Order: sequence, then C-alpha cells, then structure tokens
Amino acid sequence: MGSLGAILKHPADLYPLLKLKMAAKHAAKQIPSEPHWAFCYSMLHRVSRSFAFVIQQLGTELRNAVCIFYLVLRALDTVEDDTSIPTDVKVPILIAFHRHIYDRNWHFSCGTNDYRVLMDQFHDVSTAFLELEKGYQEAIEDITKRMGAGMAKFICKEVETIDDYDEYCHYVAGLVGLGLSKLFHASELEDLASDSISNSMGLFLQKTNIIRDYLEDINEIPMSRMFWPREIWSKYVNKLEDLKYEENSVEAVQCLNDMVTNSLIHVDDCLKYMSALREPAIFRFCAIPQVMAIGTLAMCYNNINVFRGVVKMRRGLTAQIFHRTKTMADVYGAFFDFSCMLKSKVDRNDPNATKTLSSLEAVQKTCRESGALNKRKSYILRNELKYNSVLIVLLFIILSIIFAYLSANRSSY
Repeated sequence: MGSLGAILKHPADLYPLLKLKMAAKHAAKQIPSEPHWAFCYSMLHRVSRSFAFVIQQLGTELRNAVCIFYLVLRALDTVEDDTSIPTDVKVPILIAFHRHIYDRNWHFSCGTNDYRVLMDQFHDVSTAFLELEKGYQEAIEDITKRMGAGMAKFICKEVETIDDYDEYCHYVAGLVGLGLSKLFHASELEDLASDSISNSMGLFLQKTNIIRDYLEDINEIPMSRMFWPREIWSKYVNKLEDLKYEENSVEAVQCLNDMVTNSLIHVDDCLKYMSALREPAIFRFCAIPQVMAIGTLAMCYNNINVFRGVVKMRRGLTAQIFHRTKTMADVYGAFFDFSCMLKSKVDRNDPNATKTLSSLEAVQKTCRESGALNKRKSYILRNELKYNSVLIVLLFIILSIIFAYLSANRSSY
C-alpha cells in the first residue's frame, strides 16, 4: 500500500491509499466468469495496473471495448518492443496484426513475463474481440491497422527530426487517442472529438513516457531503443547514450529540459479535449493519466536521476490523483499546481529557459481563465501541509490502539 515512512512523511496519502486498495479489491471481484473474458481482465491488471483501474470504472459495454482495445494494442506494442525478433519477421506481423485479431487461433510467442503470456494466449483476446458490437470492432481494427503500419515504418527508420518524433508518437499513441474518441462516440456517450486534439492526448502521454524511460530504453538488450529525436539530443552530445554518463551531466539535464519543453506544446489541446467530455466515468478515464503525466514531467524536469534510474511518483501521490480527479476544476487545479512546481525548477541559465517559462505561463493562464481555481477543493501540492499535523496525530493514535490491542492479546496467552 505504501511504506510507513512514506505515509508518515505524507500523511495526506493515507486515506487515498486505502481507497485505492479498496478499489483494487472491488475491481478484482468484477472479473467476468467466462474464461476468455476472465483472462482479458486479469491480464489487463497484470500489464497495466493504473489503466486497469480507470478502465474498470467505465460502463460495462464501453469497458469491455476499451479493455480489448488496450490489450490488442499492448500485444502489437509487445511485438514492436521485442528487439530479439528479426526485422523480416517482425514487419509482416505488425502490418497484418489488424487481421490477426479476427482469428481465434492466432498467437505469436514473444516478449517477456506477463507480455509473453498475453501473446501466447492471444486467442482469448480475439475471442472476446469478436463478441463486441460491430462499431467497436471497426474502430479497433482501423486503429490497429494504422498503428501496425506506422510501427513497421519506424522499424526501418530512425527518429531524426522533431517531425519524425511527432510522427512516431502519433503512430504509437496519438492513434490511441483517435481510437478512444471513436469508441466513446460509438457508445453514444460523447460527441466525436477532432483528430487533432485526440492526437495531442496521446502524444502528451507518450512523450512523458519516452522522457521518463530514457535509461530503460537505452539499456535495452540485445539492442538499444532510441526515441529521443537527434534534432534535440545532437545539440548536447555526440551519441544519445552519452547522456547517461556522469561526465555529461550538465548536457544531459539541458537535453532533458529541452525534451520536457517540447512535450508542453500539447497541454492546451489536452485541456480542451477534457473540458468537452460529458460522461463522468469517461472524464476520469481520460483525466487521471493526463494529470499523472504533467506530474511526472514536473518530477523529471531538471532531474539528473532520469539518467541514473527510474523517476516516478510515490504511490501515495498517485492515489491522491485517483481520489481527487473528479471534475474539470480538479484538472485545472492539478495542471496549475504541477506547472508551478515545474516552473520553480527552471534555471534561468538553461538554454531553453525562456521557451519553457513561456509554455508554463500559457498553461497557468488557461487554468486561471477557466475560473475554476477558486472553486476547487484542496489538491495535491497546494493545501496538503495544513492537514499534516492532524493526520500525524491520528496515525499515531491508530498505531497506539493497534499496539495496545496486540500487547493485550499477548499477555492473555
């Protein structure tokens, strides 16, 4: 649930952590009894716990469609990610993947751990896919076809320019945004969002992941995966892998800040997309990952640890985001708070400082002009401190009661 030390340091995390644990147990009980659907939902939890939570709060019909959409694309991504598969084998699979989802008997062994299980038993995903309404099937097939073709293109192509970077992110994530918009529309719960802002929703999440996962990708065995565009990193080092070496720490942080600044261009579209949503469950499904993305960028910015290990939110802060992200006011508040956090880390001597500050000020202006900042409840960074002393006292009282209870039981034996 979260270490005792972390909870004592951030006592406001305690209640959201308990709520998140209860939600996980509730979600586990919702797994359908049919074997193929049981496999799909159990696999969803195994390959993406955070997305599993937001998916399972959707209505049953849409929830099933999004679950299968996620697993199909996760399987496609597993093929792309497996650097041990020869190119002449991988490319045809990526291009034909949209046809394989209609084949109840197709599977392809690749990937590792849970991803290998997903690939070995992909026939269960296909069986569930074939039970979806035709509108959902067509949307999933279309996006899978376009994504597979795009991935195949970049198997044989380096990410050289920023345009290449945006194109790659479009294929692997922007299309997810387009597909989800189609599924929401097929459910008749939302209007169809434009391709442009749907694409930005995916690009913002993908760029955040690419920034955060630098070290994991560059150390990939048997072959590095390189997604940072040469147009950016070549300003700082001769080779992308040079960023991980201690002697290049100054250049590495400047390059990192350049990458974060590039990702901020998508924030305005993301806020527009979320503000147009009507269905509360769909809103939370979309908003929670976006809030986590801006929070992750705030933690990564100007942080050399991106090149030393994994930089991610503590579990308690993640739980707070799940608990508190309910309305657009909460989203504006979160984006405002995290942009303030990021802004406080900007070094005026950074080569991109002016551009970074300009982007952050634009985000903050949008949040202020929404008129929602003064209506929101306390959120993550802003008002957490005033609760700390009360929560620490309550936590110690609870621990004292538990200790006294255990001591009394021991003495009775």
